[in-house]
Amino acid sequence: MIATSAVLLPRDDTPRRCLSLIGMAGAGKSTLGALLARRLDWAHLDTDRLLESYYGLPLQQLLDSVGLETFLQLEEHQVGSLGAQRVVISTGGSVVYSRRAVDRLRMLGPVVFLEIDLATFLERVGHGGGRGLAVRPGRSFEELYAERQPLYRAAADFSVDTGAGSPEDCAARILDWFGEKA
Repeated sequence: MIATSAVLLPRDDTPRRCLSLIGMAGAGKSTLGALLARRLDWAHLDTDRLLESYYGLPLQQLLDSVGLETFLQLEEHQVGSLGAQRVVISTGGSVVYSRRAVDRLRMLGPVVFLEIDLATFLERVGHGGGRGLAVRPGRSFEELYAERQPLYRAAADFSVDTGAGSPEDCAARILDWFGEKA
């Protein structure tokens, strides 16, 4: 029999808050989330990828198969149950429809709204095919944009216009603000 022993390293027990990113599709949540995580030397969690992994379906296929209301409930359950430290969380754009999910993100740490103007949103998203956009039937993308803006602002501790700078510039602004909050 071979004896093995685990090496136990001391853990940093200082609570470290997460940093959550919210905003419209195309605002750069996934791009900036990964960049911020690298700069902080933290993990990155994309809640859309979490849903895909949990249910074994691409986001659009999941949305199509269960419908909008059930999709929003699934998202609320996943995000509302998150437990993490030292993680940059990139959320799905529809997360702000759930008070429970927003409250959980705020409990985990600061929430940053990645803003883009309507024209940039429409340019980046195009017709939205395959993106898993949670939009009610008969609603235009313009209406979706207008509906979500006040929800994002209400949920956010800080905002940055990602249409006005490079990802690196936006990450620097967020990290400067986040460093002041730490």
